[in-house]
Amino acid sequence: EVQLVESGGGLVQAGGSLRLSCAASGFTSDDYAIGWFRQAPGKEREGVSCISSSDGRTYYAESVAGRFTISSDNAKNTVYLQMNSLKPEDTAVYYCAVDFAFAFRRLGPLVGDGYDYWGQGTQVTVSS
Repeated sequence: EVQLVESGGGLVQAGGSLRLSCAASGFTSDDYAIGWFRQAPGKEREGVSCISSSDGRTYYAESVAGRFTISSDNAKNTVYLQMNSLKPEDTAVYYCAVDFAFAFRRLGPLVGDGYDYWGQGTQVTVSS
């Protein structure tokens, strides 16, 4: 079955860095996208970044552009999110998700609707 497992979350001070990992398994599609989303208590889910397997194109929310970098290691079926210059407002549970019909989606790349499978999440806490 499809499985997505996030890791790498933790406690950091403002200005620090973390690298999140999303290990994917259980599918063989060559046309998909892996996205990172986050949700803080009392707030709606927010799309953070995603990467397309077909052309490697990346997308970022304005709130993280210039600070976060998404990348993939296809041999390991793993997607990473390097987070630098972290701010307290980055505190949230971070989830990765896969969209198996990315080329056909009618919504923006960072909209969670349409992503097919989700991981369990990893907590990121940034202290001031």
